[in-house]
Amino acid sequence: MVSMPDKSGNKKRLIVGISGASGVIFGIRMLEILKKLDIETHLIVSKAAEMTLAYETDFKLKDLRDMAHEFHPMSDIGANISSGSYKTLGMVIVPCSIRTMSEISSGVTASLMTRAADVVLKDRRRLVLAVRETPLHTGHLRTMTQLSEMGAIIAPIMPAFYNRPQTLDDIIDHTVGRMLDLFDLDARIVKRWKEEGDHNA
Repeated sequence: MVSMPDKSGNKKRLIVGISGASGVIFGIRMLEILKKLDIETHLIVSKAAEMTLAYETDFKLKDLRDMAHEFHPMSDIGANISSGSYKTLGMVIVPCSIRTMSEISSGVTASLMTRAADVVLKDRRRLVLAVRETPLHTGHLRTMTQLSEMGAIIAPIMPAFYNRPQTLDDIIDHTVGRMLDLFDLDARIVKRWKEEGDHNA
């Protein structure tokens, strides 16, 4: 599938990282929605995420690879997305583990996941980290503050209830839709507060 260009003629590309935290279904749903939106996705899946995938779902790694336009091994530090000259909308890591978050904040990038995130930050593009951990100790909070000061957006996976979700899918869709809002991508799956014509797709 070829993604549609934006007004400048550039393809709309988004890097999607899935790390080993619980909540891998949010990353899967992100890929499904981006495919419907015809956004070119570049997927990175950590080894820990592969384990979580097996624990939490019936999906296989091949299923995720088939949802993405390009799949990049964690070890491929020479991939196109490792360079700032390769234009993207930015990167979302969903879910984002504490280990991945901490590695990004240190600037010592040992994998393509964290290298791509570092590139997004240095080029002042949007980096969204869907952190999935609780409770958080002071070290976690300080790392989040440091990343926020560096330009990242910390978007913990937290359900909303003003939209009166009826199913788990409703909660997942709303959460993923709000993350996509941060890239100015409207998947029409968010029931917006006091907005006329609210609906779920």
